[in-house]
Amino acid sequence: MKKSAHHIELNSRGFLLKGILHLPGVKNPPLVVGSHGLEGSKASAKQKVLSRLLVRNGIAFFRFDHRGCGESQGDFVKDTSLEKRTFDFINAIKHILSLKKTSRNLAVFGSSMGGATCINAWESLVKMDVTLCGAVLCSAPVKSRTIENIPMDGNGNRPALPLSFFKDNLLFNITEKARNLSNVMIFHGDADQVVPVSNAHDIYTLAKEPKQLIIHKNGDHQMTSKKDQAQFETESVAWFLSCFKKACQMTS
Repeated sequence: MKKSAHHIELNSRGFLLKGILHLPGVKNPPLVVGSHGLEGSKASAKQKVLSRLLVRNGIAFFRFDHRGCGESQGDFVKDTSLEKRTFDFINAIKHILSLKKTSRNLAVFGSSMGGATCINAWESLVKMDVTLCGAVLCSAPVKSRTIENIPMDGNGNRPALPLSFFKDNLLFNITEKARNLSNVMIFHGDADQVVPVSNAHDIYTLAKEPKQLIIHKNGDHQMTSKKDQAQFETESVAWFLSCFKKACQMTS
């Protein structure tokens, strides 16, 4: 078997979502599914890096565009909320598993709002017919009111956002849901000017063992430091490998 990448389309409550499933050259590999940040896409740097590194280590990776983002259908302003992203995320996982190209050993990855999506989805994933093995979260908010720099100005992908968008769509406090997490690795920069590092400490305090918190000194929200990026690559892949190894030992 050879490594391969498959363009995937799936329906999520009437929205056509698009993604890419990266498969290693092994039979029934474990699966990691990623959720991108608020204004990110499946083409975000961390997801593209993981698509290469995980496959190289025998792990399948699925990255996709949430509704209103990238190549997927939807209007970013009208169709973005934590609840909708959580639904898309769970639906994407169910669809990939239905293809029977991977095992049912599952782990998740989320960056920024994608991390909040993973946390919000965790309880539902536990109830599915999967072995939920772990997570890697980067700069994830659990309290939306702590977010300091709200991206209201327009850009090439969307118009300017009214304050009502954040009040109506993105007010959440999922701190208590962090108690459901286990086998979680958390990355956060202590100079993050978007999502304060206090969110990472809240997640780590509440999550079950095993868990690991990596604070990047002077690290920003985007993880622009090459040193921090290198540590993310090395540590996250090792964490996923460890999580799946434990799952295999428990089922053998």
